[in-house]
Amino acid sequence: MLKKVILGALLALTTMSANAQFEAGKKYINLSTSSLGLSYSKNDKLRFDLGAQAGVFLANDWMLYAQAVYNHKRLMYESFTRTGRKVYQDEVLLGIGGRYYIEQNGIYLGLGAQYAHHEQTYDNIYVTPEIGYAFFINQYLTIEPSVYYQMSLNDFSDASTVGLKIGIGFTF
Repeated sequence: MLKKVILGALLALTTMSANAQFEAGKKYINLSTSSLGLSYSKNDKLRFDLGAQAGVFLANDWMLYAQAVYNHKRLMYESFTRTGRKVYQDEVLLGIGGRYYIEQNGIYLGLGAQYAHHEQTYDNIYVTPEIGYAFFINQYLTIEPSVYYQMSLNDFSDASTVGLKIGIGFTF
């Protein structure tokens, strides 16, 4: 009986501390990557990216964020030029988005829009739905794996990407 009471109290404390992280007015910073083969696109053979997000909880469980991402990738369809060199492409993405956190379990649902400037070829717009999990290390730090689909509005079949993103978040 005593074990059940102690376990119930620990669960209540854990839930209360997790709920406090998603309150209105809290600030959020995240660094993430989907490199090392964690994403797939028909055009990309190799991809390395780093992203940063900064956000604020406008209401309990609802966050609005801005993000910047740098992608470096080797293209699949033009893997070699006439000179025999591999073709690389760099892009910078700027975007905004929102997340809804489910307090009971730490799962979040997100939707974002990004503008991408490709160094050599064209500009693109992406819509990016994602689902992830906020695993709390302590009161402020989270590890956030998520699955996303980066849907290209310019070239849906070739430029869209699906992948796994891993991030480290800080809420204050």
